[in-house]
Amino acid sequence: MGTGKMHADEVDIDEALVRRLVAGQFPAWGGLSVERVDSAGTSNVMFRLGADMVVRLPRLSGSAEDVEREHRWLRVLAAALPVPVPAPLGTGVPGEGYPYPWSVFRWLDGDTPVAGRPLAEPELFAKDMAGFITSLRAVDTTGAPASYRGYPLASRDASTREVIAGLRGIVDVDAVTEVWDAAMRAAPWQGPGVWVHGDLQPGNVLVHEGRLGAVIDFECMGTGDPAVDLISAWYLMDDAARPVFRAALGPAVDDALWERGRGWALTIALNELSYYRETNPVMADTARVVIGRLTAPSGAHQ
Repeated sequence: MGTGKMHADEVDIDEALVRRLVAGQFPAWGGLSVERVDSAGTSNVMFRLGADMVVRLPRLSGSAEDVEREHRWLRVLAAALPVPVPAPLGTGVPGEGYPYPWSVFRWLDGDTPVAGRPLAEPELFAKDMAGFITSLRAVDTTGAPASYRGYPLASRDASTREVIAGLRGIVDVDAVTEVWDAAMRAAPWQGPGVWVHGDLQPGNVLVHEGRLGAVIDFECMGTGDPAVDLISAWYLMDDAARPVFRAALGPAVDDALWERGRGWALTIALNELSYYRETNPVMADTARVVIGRLTAPSGAHQ
């Protein structure tokens, strides 16, 4: 998938456009092959450039605003993280009818996991994810931007309940409301904001032989409540791996933080299911898996 439009106001992007942009702005790379990357991504379109690079172009103006931030802060974070993250190689400017800045990154090998499909090493992967999150949280936040999901979870209460109502007949409204109510009862984050990725779900991690190989797409990165990165427990892990993940994170993850993490996973999944169920079947299927995990009896205390 990945060739169709998911937003009414996104721009047209194809291989011919990418070839023209690269040839015009990075002539040394102009003769390299260009091939669209099959992806369920909703904010950017990616094209492999030669063997070692990837071109990433925002679909929307909102995503275009993140290009400069990613190029600045990915260099800072890369030195502190235990797995590779995208390495910026070049920044493109609008041209050839394309209106936004765009990026060239180093290509990272690996496979994106599929929600609901077991990993080869689920418990080791869970420990890898805990190590990544712990390392990210420890990075100095001086001058760091706020994450797009850096606001209190409670600020999404009204909009989330509206989405739940709109999904009646598609989800178990009583079950998802019970999960959301529990998240709203959890004590809010009281500490200073810490570094978060903000969107740790299948399309944004790469797996190699069942282990975490790389983390990509830092569009939502910045400072905020660390609970948002706990969405990975339901987006990336099964019932057996989830307790391993929580234990590896240590005592910093108390019950309130865990409940807010469940709430973040639920509100994100509900919104994805509502918005993308007709235009992005991979994203919608992932959201259904997450909602199922959150509302299953086995997940009541996980």
